[in-house]
Amino acid sequence: MGVQVLQHDTGSSGRAGSVALMPVPPSTVEETGLPFFFLLELVAKNLFRGGPQRASELAARLHLLPGVMESLLNFMRDEHLIEVQARTQIEGNGAMTKDFTYVLTDLGHDRTGDAMARCQYAGPAPVSLAHYVRQVAQQSFRDERVTQEAVRRNFGGEVIRPGLLEQFGAAMNSGRAMFVYGPPGAGKTYIAERLVGLMAGAVYIPYALYVDGEVIQVYDPLVHQPMEMATESKTRIERHVAQDGRWVRCARPVVLNGGELSLSMLDLQFDSESRYYTAPPQVKANNGLLIIDDLGRQLSEPRVIMNRWIVPMDRQIDYLSLHTGVKFRVPFDLSLVFSTNLPPSSLADEAFLRRLGYKIYVGYLDEASYGEIFKRVCQEIGVLFTKAGLTYVLKRHEREHKPLLACIPRDLVGQVRDHAAYMGQTPELEEGLLDWAWNNYFVHD
Repeated sequence: MGVQVLQHDTGSSGRAGSVALMPVPPSTVEETGLPFFFLLELVAKNLFRGGPQRASELAARLHLLPGVMESLLNFMRDEHLIEVQARTQIEGNGAMTKDFTYVLTDLGHDRTGDAMARCQYAGPAPVSLAHYVRQVAQQSFRDERVTQEAVRRNFGGEVIRPGLLEQFGAAMNSGRAMFVYGPPGAGKTYIAERLVGLMAGAVYIPYALYVDGEVIQVYDPLVHQPMEMATESKTRIERHVAQDGRWVRCARPVVLNGGELSLSMLDLQFDSESRYYTAPPQVKANNGLLIIDDLGRQLSEPRVIMNRWIVPMDRQIDYLSLHTGVKFRVPFDLSLVFSTNLPPSSLADEAFLRRLGYKIYVGYLDEASYGEIFKRVCQEIGVLFTKAGLTYVLKRHEREHKPLLACIPRDLVGQVRDHAAYMGQTPELEEGLLDWAWNNYFVHD
């Protein structure tokens, strides 16, 4: 109940074969998978905060169908928790109509105050843990196959060694975690973030989960990017069946955690004032990509952080705990990427490294690749490219033993542009300006 296969969705990538399963809205309270009295409290909290509201307004706030709202409101009215207020309105044509709104009674107000003390969540109705587990499994990327053509299309126009792309493409097919290492500035994070483009189709993210009487907020506007379904792609069935509003149709998520990551951040985050939880990054990243960047720069020991992932990597499940002591399982359906500038042997032992399917080294560029990036950056930011300017920069690299990294062309050319704008001049690759940019960019002892 509540989830049906309605469409084959190619998402933004245009790849066929990926199935996005649209959750169908529950038509009864039972089909929501939520306790009846929890929903009553959720309605009361919205009236407590928002004042008198029409049934349609409450349905829109809770993202529930009017039929579900009607059964809840009828019960609350019979129990004298709410009352109906009639308000006369004058339409533009002079006709008078009556508008009915619901408001808390004194009894309802008192009981809602107690409910707010336990939990202040008053957003869209959550989904049950069972519905969430099923939805994540239905929109998993693990059954898809990444092809050479898909990799070429996703990274088209990027200056990346073909052999490196083959490694990443094969790694995505394995479904196992990746360990990406190499010098800083080589482009590890940039490549890792682009891997999500190899995961076709849209996914549905719940606003929140309900677990053992507690609410866990999952949808994060800083992580999840909503996607509208193209009208022309809808089937005849879809035009007559609405999506369950408790879910948001999104692009597959990419969650990036760097040096700020701590071990405690991988657990549920409980707000003692609002009295509800925020999901950890691995839950927000389900059906997508989770990148642990700058591994070894965190406050927690890297071995501790990496060991935290042993069970999820092996079993595709994770265990979370509520502050009440209740422990429960959630899906771990994501592509996990560890990225570091440090030697792998300094971060983990051989036993852990064996669990990582692919260890991919992203290193320095050759002159041809460096030159191509340099040229493209000039075209992109409006600096006139010259072979003489590039040759001069390459000679400085050789003379001063500076490795060719993917990040350097943009930084150097960007400083040339900045200086020209300051001086009111046309930006060009003149040796004096390149020296000026070079000396700003590199540290000199």
